[in-house]
Amino acid sequence: MRQKIAIYPGTFDPITLGHISVIKRARKIFDKVIVAVADSGSKHPMFDLNTRVLMAEASIKEISGVEVLPFYSLLVNFCQEQNVNTIIRGLRAVSDFEYELQIGYANASMDKNIDTIYLMPSLECAFISSTVVRDIVRHNGDASHLVPKEILKYLKAEK
Repeated sequence: MRQKIAIYPGTFDPITLGHISVIKRARKIFDKVIVAVADSGSKHPMFDLNTRVLMAEASIKEISGVEVLPFYSLLVNFCQEQNVNTIIRGLRAVSDFEYELQIGYANASMDKNIDTIYLMPSLECAFISSTVVRDIVRHNGDASHLVPKEILKYLKAEK
């Protein structure tokens, strides 16, 4: 029997408890979840790609069936390379939906075999975003309640 595998893509700059919540929900549905960390150089991330991969790996090490991989291409191309046709996206609020729907349709227009599934994080994580975490860190605030404890050393190094 073929494994059910999904790709959960993002910049993960940095990975948050909201991301972890979505990963855990996806893992209940899929045999394997690939956390695909996008290069996203055009977004000028706070953390370089290697550091974002290391943070994600540290954060998911206790969750079986989850793998972290970097990717440098269009998401559709990465899905094809991995032979995966399901993408997981997180939705925190209605404001996320329009953008995510547009991206989902764009991906489907490039490969009709790719489906996107939208998952919400747990209610207590619904307000958390990487942007909020970065803003707190940039202003020397404490974001420890918003991120996995395994990445706190990376946030402290950024201050």
